[in-house]
Amino acid sequence: MRLVSGKYGGRIIKTASGPGYRPATSKVRQAVFSMLESRGIEWDGLRAADMFAGSGSLAIEALSRGGEFSFFIEKNGRAAALIKTNLKDLGVPTPEYKVLTADLFNVLSRPPEKPFDLIFIDPPYGYDLLPKALDSALENGWLADGGFVLAEVEAQVEPPHSVLIDELNLLSNKLYGQTRILLWQK
Repeated sequence: MRLVSGKYGGRIIKTASGPGYRPATSKVRQAVFSMLESRGIEWDGLRAADMFAGSGSLAIEALSRGGEFSFFIEKNGRAAALIKTNLKDLGVPTPEYKVLTADLFNVLSRPPEKPFDLIFIDPPYGYDLLPKALDSALENGWLADGGFVLAEVEAQVEPPHSVLIDELNLLSNKLYGQTRILLWQK
């Protein structure tokens, strides 16, 4: 997979394969980052969290565009190792990232050291994990005030509703083939 833009733009990263892995296509990643930039996101100094990280392509792209730090949470050990390999091969300095091999919901059960400006949530299809991930992240202070949450889900999934999610303003709900991209801001 080729990174779209920034200091690592044009470079190739390896992606995991197997059931449940579907790295964001370059078309979807371009749309995602255009969506964020059109809403005034500032990459300089940005802290991103990539939940259900998979290949980590979205948070790697955030680093490429000038993000300060990306936190990758991936349960599958092989996929997490591949993220580390990609970051090393790109020459990303180690203080700019952390890759954690763990169950996302165990991690979200406690607050982070510091909230994140951008959270990517790309849960495996067919498990309806977006509402629980969003609620857990909001309940435990993972999203900074003014921060963005970008979710990539199946096209048939509608934006979730809950008391906690009402803290977010839904900015975009777009379909790209079989993928729905949802963007909120706190």
